[in-house]
Formats: sequence, structure tokens, C-alpha cells
Amino acid sequence: MLKDMKTQSHLKPGQKGTKQLLEKYGDSLLCVRYRYDEKRGVRLKTAEIIVEEKPFRPPLRYRDEDVVSVIVSFTENILRNKLKAAGGRWDPEKKVWHVLYGSIHGDTELEERILPD
Repeated sequence: MLKDMKTQSHLKPGQKGTKQLLEKYGDSLLCVRYRYDEKRGVRLKTAEIIVEEKPFRPPLRYRDEDVVSVIVSFTENILRNKLKAAGGRWDPEKKVWHVLYGSIHGDTELEERILPD
């Protein structure tokens, strides 16, 4: 059905043709599209709205041979021992651990603590 339609307009909230939907959905409205189905001879007005919002942290992309910096506090003995076993080195100036990504890859607890570059 959608493959047979052409999108004529892509409107931002507040533009002419979006006002009623903006009143209805408020800040949840992202865009309004007018689609035309020539086969059926109809025009469709569609609205893209936000239905859920929650925090997201994009996954970090590292190669196994990359050295990454990991934040683990002094009191977290179990994580410190994992880093030591993985060949990690403590940097007292920056207060971070440096370790090869390949040696902690798959350990979600440590991967979540990697400092982004």
C-alpha cells in the first residue's frame, strides 16, 4: 500500500496544515505528511508522534586492540580485580584504568564504564 503512494508534503509542527494536529498532540507531534494514492484516488494525512521517551546511550564502537579508559572507583574491589586480571593499568593522574577493549569485551559492567573519547 505505501509503496504505491507518493509523499507530496512533509510539514513541521506549526506550519499550515498541522495546526489541528498540533492542538491535539502538542509537543508530541514530530511531523505531518500528505500522501497520495493514485490507484485508489485518495489523499492521506499522517502524523508522526512521540509515544515514549527514555534515556538512550549509543553503543560504543571499539576494536579489540583499542586501549580504552575505564572509570572504576577505589572501593569497587571486584571490578578493580577484573581490570587487573585483564591486564589493565591504573593511571593515577587521570584516575582511570587503561585496558585493551578486547580483554573486557562482553563484560557489560565494565563496558558501561568506558569513558567516551
